[in-house]
Amino acid sequence: MKSPLALDSGRIRLNVRVQPGASREAVNGIELDAAGRAFLKVRVKQPPEGGKANRAVAKLLAKSWRLPASSIEVVAGHKDQRKVLEIDGGPDVAETLRKWLGALT
Repeated sequence: MKSPLALDSGRIRLNVRVQPGASREAVNGIELDAAGRAFLKVRVKQPPEGGKANRAVAKLLAKSWRLPASSIEVVAGHKDQRKVLEIDGGPDVAETLRKWLGALT
């Protein structure tokens, strides 16, 4: 399966599809859209208002990856369910995320 993770000029990027206002917070695997792009499916309780859901996504993933939430930034799709996150870190962090994503499939 394709990966939602990419290295772009030394930066780690992750495609995410967010379901805000969910009854519980969870990472629900990887899905492909109609164009064949891979997205990590994430559910958060926060509503899509004033960036609350975006902050909740960063917090949930940071906790899952044992990274500071400040190391995860939404760089595209601020007001869309489909987002691109940028994660601070070098090759070690990228490899850790690849393994984590591999365990989801």
